[in-house]
Amino acid sequence: MGGEKLSYQVPTYQALKGIVESIYWKPTLLMVIDEVRVLNAIRMESKGIRLIEYGGGNTLANYTYLKDVVYQVRSHFIFNPYRPDLAFDRNENKHHNILKRSLQAGGRRDIFLGTRECQAYVEPCVFGEGPGFYDNYGEIHLGTMVHGINYPDETGRNEMEVRLWNPVMKNGIIQFIPPDQCTQIRRITGMEAKRFSEANVESAEKLLRSIEEGGIHELVVKFI
Repeated sequence: MGGEKLSYQVPTYQALKGIVESIYWKPTLLMVIDEVRVLNAIRMESKGIRLIEYGGGNTLANYTYLKDVVYQVRSHFIFNPYRPDLAFDRNENKHHNILKRSLQAGGRRDIFLGTRECQAYVEPCVFGEGPGFYDNYGEIHLGTMVHGINYPDETGRNEMEVRLWNPVMKNGIIQFIPPDQCTQIRRITGMEAKRFSEANVESAEKLLRSIEEGGIHELVVKFI
């Protein structure tokens, strides 16, 4: 709706977290991004985009995107300590296995990089495997960047905040500091976390009973 986008040189912690959560996520979990490896050379390209203007009509803007990107990402999940209401769903083996199956299938939701028009794809890999453009390249200081966003259900505070940091890429790898170690915080607005319970989050045991009783199969047949 106006303005000209210019991409960061590398993905932020929050962008990668969003991708991992598109593979598999439940409010029981906190996805933590450990590091990212940039495999291809950082290159940009500009494209003319026709935007809809407020009040009607349209205008032309030049968006600058990253081009031909490939990343390897190392991450893990922990149980959200700020969601005691979801303690009944803390089954590590269940979530780990579902996550692996979802990754093999390319994710549960569409994957995109930063903006919706930048479609991406995910697949399993071994972190550090294969050649990378920045292997043995040394350090690249990237200046002040957005690290991520603090949401109430991940901090225990009724605030929405933006975290900033100063990343350094070493031989193509950026090691992310944990969100709670970011000292540069900018408050956006007040916000409260949504409440969940067994009434609106189905447990694995209940789902298995539904499958055994045939209810899930009946629903699938009806919708197909």
